[in-house]
Amino acid sequence: MAEGMDNALKVLSSVLRPLAYWYEQEGIEEIAVNHPGSVWLRYVGRQREFPWEEQKDPKLTREYLIDLLHIIANTRNQPFEPTTGVPVVFSDLPGGGYRFTGIAGPNVLYNSDDLNGGVALAVRLLHPGAGLGFADFDLRKGERLRKVNRLMNVEDPDDPYARLELAIRRGEDILISGGTGTGKTTFLNAMIKLLDNQERIVTLEDVQELEVPQPNHVHLLMSRVSHSSEGVFSYKDVFNLITRFTPDVIIGGEVSKYNANAFFELSQTGHKNFFATIHAGNPEEAYRAFAGRILEAAPKLDYEQTLTSLRNSFRVVQINRSGNLRSVTAIT
Repeated sequence: MAEGMDNALKVLSSVLRPLAYWYEQEGIEEIAVNHPGSVWLRYVGRQREFPWEEQKDPKLTREYLIDLLHIIANTRNQPFEPTTGVPVVFSDLPGGGYRFTGIAGPNVLYNSDDLNGGVALAVRLLHPGAGLGFADFDLRKGERLRKVNRLMNVEDPDDPYARLELAIRRGEDILISGGTGTGKTTFLNAMIKLLDNQERIVTLEDVQELEVPQPNHVHLLMSRVSHSSEGVFSYKDVFNLITRFTPDVIIGGEVSKYNANAFFELSQTGHKNFFATIHAGNPEEAYRAFAGRILEAAPKLDYEQTLTSLRNSFRVVQINRSGNLRSVTAIT
């Protein structure tokens, strides 16, 4: 059995070579493939204005990437069936020190006309900062701690437009609230355009509506299912997948009873912005609707505590409609 495993690892190592060319380079902390034919590189220990850099690689074809996921899953004895079964693979890689995360099939969207879906993956060096010290984290004896986000000290302006723009630049979580036909998703797409073009963005929807112009992005689709059993791709799997994809920004679609708990947990993972939409008539209704849907999936949570957490975490943009007139009526 040991000999068989050794042979399987040798095969896997051989198949990994086109991808390993990138993640084994000196100074690489992480790589991400969002789409066949290109790879994004994230460097460690370098003071870079933009940490991600894209490189083209025609060897990383869709066929190669999906075959790679199958081989990793088989080697690690994991279920993997991108069309009708479990579409994700979580694994370490031969040689040690690398964490692999991948997804393929209809849950990854490149083109709404492509029913077969796509493939996306990330490989992270598990100990990229092994040679770093306290000073590399801006911790030095006798010095004050560095303020990473100085915009947090800026007072909210009275002007609503400026207040929203500042909230986006600060990296705040924002919930867009409104009734049917108020243009919530249209407004959300306008907000996405205000994000920095260098941000790494992961979107999660049940129907593809979001438009992301930033090049380093992954579109994920998730059907509205609330159960999790063997062979079913659940929101718990999505949570693990997205956090391992190292996003700067996560953008959800409409909050529902199926995704509310996952959305809230994703908003608490330490990245920058989290955006989503919800059906409600005013900001208070939006908070209460969000809390209610979280408790449908997690009934043991305390409602009032959940409500308080949402108020502390999310800013609400309220949109109301009268006939053909659509207006932002509140920004909390």
